[in-house]
Amino acid sequence: MASIAARPPMHRRELSSSSFAEAFEAARQKLEQTNFDEVTPVGTPFTPFTPAADDDTFSDPGSLVGDNESGPSSSLASPVTAPVTPAYDPDVADDFAFAFDIDGVLVRGGQAIPEAVEAMKMLNGENEYGIRVPYIFLTNGGGKFETERCKDLSKQLEIEVSPGQFICGHTPMRELSHAYKGTVLVVGGEGQKCREVAKSYGFRDVITPGDIIKANSATAPFRKLSEEDAAASRDLLAEGYKSLKDVVVEAVFVFADSRDWASDLQIIMDVAMSQGGRLETRSHTFEEGPPIYFSHNDVVWSAAHEHVRLGMGALRRIVEVVFEECTGGKKLTTHAFGKPQVGTFEFATRLLQQWRAQQHGLDDGKVGTVYFVGDTPESDIRGTNAMNAKCEGTDWYSILVKTGVYQDGTEPAYKPRVTVPTVLDSVKYGIEREMARRKAKSGADQRLMLDEVAKKALTADAGTPEIKIYSEETC
Repeated sequence: MASIAARPPMHRRELSSSSFAEAFEAARQKLEQTNFDEVTPVGTPFTPFTPAADDDTFSDPGSLVGDNESGPSSSLASPVTAPVTPAYDPDVADDFAFAFDIDGVLVRGGQAIPEAVEAMKMLNGENEYGIRVPYIFLTNGGGKFETERCKDLSKQLEIEVSPGQFICGHTPMRELSHAYKGTVLVVGGEGQKCREVAKSYGFRDVITPGDIIKANSATAPFRKLSEEDAAASRDLLAEGYKSLKDVVVEAVFVFADSRDWASDLQIIMDVAMSQGGRLETRSHTFEEGPPIYFSHNDVVWSAAHEHVRLGMGALRRIVEVVFEECTGGKKLTTHAFGKPQVGTFEFATRLLQQWRAQQHGLDDGKVGTVYFVGDTPESDIRGTNAMNAKCEGTDWYSILVKTGVYQDGTEPAYKPRVTVPTVLDSVKYGIEREMARRKAKSGADQRLMLDEVAKKALTADAGTPEIKIYSEETC
């Protein structure tokens, strides 16, 4: 559990019954009564999944992490609104935190998963130890300003969610705005939202598929712009371009899921096969196209339907396959942000450091453990394990829930450290594990003991569903 380190002098404060110090004493008394089962020590060193060098799904599309390791970069796309760092609060856990995926973990089909509301209450202090635990949200979804997504999530979870604790799939794209100062093509989302988000990130000249179709309706023969879409789209030919051939696209950014796969695919292909990004041209080599970035790589995601739905990762794969077919076998390399890219988790680390410092007064370095809760083994679990393999000083602990993409009873392609039924179970598990840490001896061979103690605390009731712990060698 969190330790109370020496702090700079601060204003005097009365310790409440829920103070962290008293919480520790309560935890100590509880743990004294816990029977620790003997667990065979894990003898094999932990070797989590490490992405292969030629696995482009882990390609790092741009610099996501600044060179300054002393603190968060000022270029974070989700600014923390609090202007002054508050005094250290002893009721807040200072050695662990949570990070959550959203769809399939907290929300499904636009509605909060019932246990999610209770999970947030528990993190905010409604637990037997009276502690509050810092947390952030890391979703591959997007298509709106971070502030808008936070408003939606606040209403769904019945809490106040700040942009300072929230990352969309396209949030790290902001760090590429300085690299592309000319025209960029932004794809996906509802209406003009993604154009507006891209401009807010610093991209100077943003066009959309609708702009291109408005200038030449033959571009997408099966799509006719509605009056609303036509009115909202830019009139490129009236802006000084003699023809679309005068428009040169420096990069393509798929910010959110496509609302019209056929026309978006056609336009992405046109740009990929163009002469250096110049619209309505064709390259002789098919090696001149501008880079193409996707905000995430999830092939499927958990929506309102009983079965998972196709996501942006499916469109990415289609673009690559169709390009190869249309160019006689040429390979197209695209890039993806979001999970499971390690760069996105590094970006999240910086955001978490900033949130802990400015919201909770915790500015004393790295977090001991970050519990990441997700529903998709291929992105959430894979990315968390890869981050844990790379990160020094922080244990990124992967937790898989059964309320989203993952199907209970199947073997996940990428093994989590533990599988639990719901997000509420994940929060209970993490808190109990941290409280058990003060009792358990340090050392790698004791880590599984902490897992077993946390599991025992959650399964005390006969009606509690199964919780499965994976040994670290399998993660």
